[in-house]
Amino acid sequence: MAKVMEGLYYSESHEYVRVEGEFGYIGITDYAQNALGNVVYVDMPEVDDEVSAGEEFGAVESVKAASDLISPVTGVVVAVNEALEDQPELINGDAYEHWIIKVSLADKSELSALMSAQAYAAFCDK
Repeated sequence: MAKVMEGLYYSESHEYVRVEGEFGYIGITDYAQNALGNVVYVDMPEVDDEVSAGEEFGAVESVKAASDLISPVTGVVVAVNEALEDQPELINGDAYEHWIIKVSLADKSELSALMSAQAYAAFCDK
């Protein structure tokens, strides 16, 4: 069973958002990293790029497949997780610890369209 963290917001495309103040940390869920297998590359946007809810912002590649990253929220990228450039496999170790991008949230009301931990766990069980 994949790990689902309380207090995060989840999308149907298996990204999560951890909100801290005006910022959101976006990564892929434990369920997603499990499905992908060994992550070998993470394609990330640049700092100052804009991301839009429901739009692609990068990709995660594994030995099995490549998967587009879909932003669950709209905002401006203020940081990328540079550790993933050299060690993309960190996502396999702990997907929730190793976020991919940090964004300045443009509209916190978008979070209401995302799933809670309980709803996401039920979604994954389907």
